[in-house]
Order: sequence, then structure tokens, then C-alpha cells
Amino acid sequence: MASHPAGTWRFMANTAEPRRWVSPGADLVTALLGIWFGVGLMVDAWAHANLAELETFFTPWHAVFYSGFVVVSGWISWQVWRNVRAGRQGLAAVPTGYLAGLVAIPAFAAFGLADMMWHTVLGIETSLDIFFSPSHLGLVVTMLLIITTPLRSAWSAPHIGAAPRLGRLLPALLGLAFAVTLVSLFLSYGGALQLRPQAVVQALSMGEGPAAAPPGAGPRPVALGADRVAVSMVVTNVVTLSPVLFLLRRWMLPFGSVTVMYAVIALMPGAQTGFRDAPILLAFVVAGVVSDLLIRGLRPSGERRGAYWAFAGLSAFATWTLYLGVASAVGGGLPAVPELWTGAPIIAGLIGLTLGALFLPNAVAAQPAPVSAAGAG
Repeated sequence: MASHPAGTWRFMANTAEPRRWVSPGADLVTALLGIWFGVGLMVDAWAHANLAELETFFTPWHAVFYSGFVVVSGWISWQVWRNVRAGRQGLAAVPTGYLAGLVAIPAFAAFGLADMMWHTVLGIETSLDIFFSPSHLGLVVTMLLIITTPLRSAWSAPHIGAAPRLGRLLPALLGLAFAVTLVSLFLSYGGALQLRPQAVVQALSMGEGPAAAPPGAGPRPVALGADRVAVSMVVTNVVTLSPVLFLLRRWMLPFGSVTVMYAVIALMPGAQTGFRDAPILLAFVVAGVVSDLLIRGLRPSGERRGAYWAFAGLSAFATWTLYLGVASAVGGGLPAVPELWTGAPIIAGLIGLTLGALFLPNAVAAQPAPVSAAGAG
């Protein structure tokens, strides 16, 4: 029988050998390198939104973005190679939670090459079309898989427990929060965190109005309409609250978890607008503190369905009450149409309650059944 290089054969072999978890410190490094990756995308988003003449793929902003990909993919690959050198074979060489990220690395590189060819042939997108480019969609999906690696690693890690400390859960929180920034970026034409307080007040004072130019398309000479603000609040409510509810099905989140996530999520709309909407972003971070207080008081979990539903509704209500309160305080006073500014937080709370019911229709055990390391991605 022909011989094969030991490392290659060991990695490709099919084996039932169980997989292992990396250390919490290694997960933290993965998360921190993912921050480089995510911030690189934010810098690139800022360039697309604020620089009118991007005529080449080879920009400093792409350099920051793709260098982040290189370092985080190199680190993930190194975790696998260390296990191969230690004699682990096949999938057993891939740490638990790291498989999807490992598979996404060559896929991301392929989409990056496709993106370069796309820009070379068709030019650089500067408006709404940037969010629908097939190469960009491929990049964001594979990037999601890479930066959420610490979350998958922590999900079924031994000894993490149902109520971990903030430091132990931090890599998972950072990975998921940066994933939400990617989703919010590609839905930013319907995002509420990019809006300036004055624009929100004016739109809700009109009651009706023309739609605004999409975020990232430069200055907005067209007035916002109340419909645009209302839809943006609904979209952003769903995008930002859903990951918190997802985590609460698995863990009793330590105090500060939602604040950390909301602070990270606020970075992407800030990058797109040059932080000209800082009061709105600050209100959102404060909403994270309020949500943490609600978690401490209500103790929502998979076993406590009523508390879980109550948190979902109250968190959403508080978030959008703060949003409209800060917009009014900074933007020139309460909107002239009272039905809009009084009813919008109630709608948000009802949507939050609906999300809670969808995420947890029936009470479940707070600590899920152990997941086989061989089957976890």
C-alpha cells in the first residue's frame, strides 16, 4: 500500500476518536482576533459610506479587513495543526466548535477573490447595491461562521455551567455581538441606529413622508418619513433582541452581558455615520444596562418561561422608550404626533413578547443535555 505523509493522512482519516475543547484562553484569543476582523469590516463600511470615490479593490480599508481574516484564520488553523502534531486524527483534530469556522476559511478566501474580480469588472458599489452583491453576501455568511467560533465552542463546553461568570462568557458574547453587527450592516437600509435624533423627531412629527435615502449612500437630502422610522425600529428591535433571547435559553447571563453586546452592536452604525448619531447609540448602550438589570431582577431562563417572556417584552419596551426619549431630548422636543411616540414603544414591547414566545414556546431545562463533541461544529 502506498504511504502518505503522516500529517495529511491523520487529518483525512475517518475516526471515532472524540474531539476536545480548546481552553477558555484560546477562545478569548479567537474572539479578540475576530474583533480585528470585525473592526476591519467597520472601517471598510465607513469608507464606503463616507468616501465618494473608491475606484479600486486595493484600499487601506480592505487591507485592515483582509489582514483580520488572515490572523484569525491562521489562529484557527493553528489550533487544528497542534492537535494533528499531537497525533489526533481526522475530525478529532478539530476542536469542538471550530469545524464550521475552519470550513469557512477557504470559502471566505474564494469569495474574497470573487469580490476582487467583481469590483475590477463592475466597479465599486456606493449605495444600496452594496448590500446585495453576491460576493459580499458570500463574504458575510462565511465571516459569520468564523467569528462565532467562540460561541459554538462555549455552547457545550464542560464546566461552564448554566450561570457562568462574565469573563468566562466574554468570548462567546463578543463573537455573537460582532455577528449581529454583520447582520445589521446588511440590513442597515432598515436600521434605526443610523438615524439622527433631529431626523427621528421630524419624521414622527409629520406622520407621513417620503422615504429616506439608504444609510451608506452619503448625505440624506430627502426628509425621512414616519413609515421609514417605524419600520426601522421594528427591524432593529428584532435584530438586536433575538441574540439576547437566544443566549438566555442556554445561560443565566451574568450582569453586563447585554451591555457588552449592545456596545459592540452600536459600533457598526457609528462607523457608517461617523458617530454623528452618538446620542442614539448611547441610548442603545444604556438600554443594555437596563436589560441587564431586568435579567438580574426577573431571572429569565428556559425553565422560567413567564420570566423569559416578561423580559423579552420589557427589554424591548425599555429600549425603544429610551431611544425616543433621547431623540426627543436632543432633537428638539417630543414629536408632534403623540400616537407615534407613545405607541411605538408599546409595539416594540409586543414584538419582544412575540419573539420570547417564539424562542421559548414551552419551558425547557435550563441546562441542555450534553452535546457530543464529535457532532458539535
